[in-house]
Amino acid sequence: MEKGLVPTMGALHAGHAALISAARKRSDQVVVSVFVNPLQFNDPEDLKKYPRTPERDREIAMQAGATEVWFPTYEEIYPENPTLISAGPVGDLFEGASRPGHFTGMLTVVKRLFDLVQPDFAVFGEKDFQQLFLIREMVKQLNLPIEILSHPIVREADGLAMSSRNVRLSPEERQKALIIYKALKSGRENLRAILDSEPEWTTDYATVINPENFKEELAPKQRAIVAGWIGGIRLIDNMEYTE
Repeated sequence: MEKGLVPTMGALHAGHAALISAARKRSDQVVVSVFVNPLQFNDPEDLKKYPRTPERDREIAMQAGATEVWFPTYEEIYPENPTLISAGPVGDLFEGASRPGHFTGMLTVVKRLFDLVQPDFAVFGEKDFQQLFLIREMVKQLNLPIEILSHPIVREADGLAMSSRNVRLSPEERQKALIIYKALKSGRENLRAILDSEPEWTTDYATVINPENFKEELAPKQRAIVAGWIGGIRLIDNMEYTE
């Protein structure tokens, strides 16, 4: 029987549940890991504020189809000094430029989870699109016998991409965050201008890349990627564009 893995950092929501459900449709054995990885945070305050809801996480995961919900300790994941997995040049772009070391920490923990769980496949969401790209690259480069499946972004009814960070937005900020989806829907020509029209939004990056190599170049399929802040909360999103 195939074993599936859905790695998470907890604070589960309907977006995570969709990943777990997709994994369960593929296999009767689905492990959901919940581990807030310190190596992914370059800001100690951000790590401290990251929401932790273990009982709710277990309930959501089991209802979505998980057969095991695993809450590893730091010592289980990193029994000694971890061997860091470099994210390479793409890991220094976009999210990596604003969060130095983030992707190295992410790949390091994902590799450890793969080693410990030994899954046949793992499911990741497309919202963290750069993360998905780098995980696929790591699997190719290390020749790991694991299939990486992606799941489309799960959105709220009004279009906001589901994220564990959304709970930190005030109702007013939550409403203003809809500018991200509006900008993405408007197309590449209007992307930056529409984002800039919302004074509460601060853009980190807003561009269109070739999803095959993460370069800002024309391609038959492209991906608009956006990140920035509202009320000090960092939000990211993306959308596929086709010619």
